[in-house]
Amino acid sequence: MGLDALNPPKPEDIHETLLEFPDNRLLIDLCGEFDRNLAQIEHQMNVHILRRGNQLAVVGDSEARGQAAAVLQALYQRLEQGKQIEAGDIDGEIRMGPAETEGAGPDAQMELFKGGRVEIKTRKKLVEPRTEAQKAYVKSLFNHELAFGIGPAGTGKTYLAVAVGVNMFIGGHVDRIILSRPAVEAGEKLGYLPGDMKDKVDPYMQPLYDALNDFLPGKQAAKLMEEKRIEIAPLAFMRGRTLSNAFVVLDEAQNATTMQMKMFLTRLGEGSRMVITGDRSQVDLPRGVNSGLRDAETLLKGIDDIAFNYFTAKDVVRHPLVAKIIDAYDAADPAKG
Repeated sequence: MGLDALNPPKPEDIHETLLEFPDNRLLIDLCGEFDRNLAQIEHQMNVHILRRGNQLAVVGDSEARGQAAAVLQALYQRLEQGKQIEAGDIDGEIRMGPAETEGAGPDAQMELFKGGRVEIKTRKKLVEPRTEAQKAYVKSLFNHELAFGIGPAGTGKTYLAVAVGVNMFIGGHVDRIILSRPAVEAGEKLGYLPGDMKDKVDPYMQPLYDALNDFLPGKQAAKLMEEKRIEIAPLAFMRGRTLSNAFVVLDEAQNATTMQMKMFLTRLGEGSRMVITGDRSQVDLPRGVNSGLRDAETLLKGIDDIAFNYFTAKDVVRHPLVAKIIDAYDAADPAKG
């Protein structure tokens, strides 16, 4: 398992790197139940890993062996710091490669740098970018008052934006969190849904509730929403407001019209930060209606104080099949050919 049967390395290229881990309890966690963590590393990095007491032997060609050894050591250090290891953490270590020490930006007090890595502290969990694009995106959210995150579903655009918003809120850097989406009908008329206006629009806002509940205890989130210190509302509800001292996220921005986008962007007030996220391939607006996200990207690209961050299928952190599905659709789209 792990070595490529179709393109096997030459015998003289196959060597062994031996790693020793002093804490056997942590080594058990490193290997995972039924050695599933080792199996994931073997599968993704084209190596074979053998366990010998408190040692792991990594077998493969020189480059793959060195990279796998670095991943194993980084994961072990993670366990030493009291963190857990999940499949996504392993995937993140493989994608990110060895950490490099780097300088922090002007607002680095809001970030926790560990050997060049970025960590976002929230009330419930520590969130870490898992690709270089995600890392650059998170840093731009801390260091710019207005930032865009553009790319396919599953790349963490909204999730990371909400995590940064919660981090800045609990750190006292903003007084409110405001999360918004266009309530665009996609096959089902709002008027046909049961309930009052809140009942009608809540299904459109559910992904924002899901992200928020990942970072704040349920009772605390409910209390903050009751106090209006956290708001989740359709884009139409933003008209006429000036959003000061707030962290504001507009999700699914590809479904905002040009006028709605202009309206939203001009809500930015003193002490606020604004994040616009969207996927240009998932526009649900009626035919002939321009996407405000496309127009904003064209019109604002030359403004230095605005950060544009782009993601591709390589940044998808959902099931590996999601990236392949996105690639297949992109390949079949004449507009991207």
